[in-house]
Amino acid sequence: MNFSDLGLDADLLRAVTTQGYREPTPIQRQAIPVVLQGRDLLASAQTGTGKTAGFTLPMLQRLSAGKPAAKRQVRALVLTPTRELAAQVGESVTTYGQHLSLRSHIIFGGVGQQPQVDALKRGLDILVATPGRLLDLQQQGHVDLSSVEILVLDEADRMLDMGFIHDIKRLLKLVPSKRQTLLFSATFSNEIQTLAQQFLSDPELIEVAPRNTTAEKIAQSVYRVDREKKRELLAHLIKQHQWYQVLVFTRTKHGANRLAEQLSKQDIPAMAIHGNKSQGARTRALGAFKSGDLQVLVATDIAARGLDINELPHVVNFELPNVAEDYVHRIGRTGRAGSNGEAISLVCVDEHDLLRGIERLIKQTLPKHIEPGFEPDPNATPQPIENGRRQPNNARSQRKPRKPNERDAAAPKRRARR
Repeated sequence: MNFSDLGLDADLLRAVTTQGYREPTPIQRQAIPVVLQGRDLLASAQTGTGKTAGFTLPMLQRLSAGKPAAKRQVRALVLTPTRELAAQVGESVTTYGQHLSLRSHIIFGGVGQQPQVDALKRGLDILVATPGRLLDLQQQGHVDLSSVEILVLDEADRMLDMGFIHDIKRLLKLVPSKRQTLLFSATFSNEIQTLAQQFLSDPELIEVAPRNTTAEKIAQSVYRVDREKKRELLAHLIKQHQWYQVLVFTRTKHGANRLAEQLSKQDIPAMAIHGNKSQGARTRALGAFKSGDLQVLVATDIAARGLDINELPHVVNFELPNVAEDYVHRIGRTGRAGSNGEAISLVCVDEHDLLRGIERLIKQTLPKHIEPGFEPDPNATPQPIENGRRQPNNARSQRKPRKPNERDAAAPKRRARR
């Protein structure tokens, strides 16, 4: 099957061809005809399966057949959990809509709002936004959502994880009840199904991959190592195997900063990306990594979804995530769109329970390795995991207050303020 078989207009097919795409992915084959029909959609697919084009292409076609947006009004609204994902969806809208006369803009926190306000004044056919900043601008009277024809909730499960459920419900009260709603999620959790029942009307159900599975083209393995030797082992593996583009995950922002600094001192160019970094710093780091100028990008789980890096060869879990599902999302950054990828986890004695939980979730026993020279101490005893579920009871009271501009990119499990 070709894209031309899906009912897309010539202008969109030309844009798709320019990007070098010939055959639609499974999610695109199933989703595009449904969206073109105007039906609501509840779709689950692994990251890297092409779901963004699955809703962007038919949305552009439907909007191009209607009247342009009036001042301050929005015709299609795409909500995303993070700034990075918003930027990438916005880039897809621009790329695929390059031959259409549609206005689009991206809105998220962490940057000045005046350019966003100016864009909203003119009216937008497509607005891609994170919930926090959009609500702020709506409350200031800068945006009118009463004319939204198409609403997309992208990475809806991630938005729930990050505590955006109350913001989403407030925004849904501002859009017309008669609209087309598309909900995309990596999993069909009970919470997602409840959300769909509340806000979707007789949706078409699409599930491309079984729940919580990992991509077949990702080679997964574990290196057992003492916690104090993880950094040396990571540097050793990068140099020995000549890994030129590595995405490394840590649990904490401080840990990401420290690891990036230590790798850089060992002549391995590295930068960190997380919620405390300014949007400019995050954009520069991601740009350098994508272009190949930066060898290692160290990230917290804010980057586990939405980072679209073509043919990323290596993902390393420097520390295992506290939530097993996040392992699936982390390693889903590699092995995308048919490419092969490698996911390696450095596991110390503290993380044996976390590893068993991951293996139960993905229904696989991951191969274990011990690198010569980095043999773990067989007598080592587990220590409490920093920022993990085994924190002391008073750990929450010791946390520093979060800065206002982190609202749209806070760590998972944050609860939105009422």
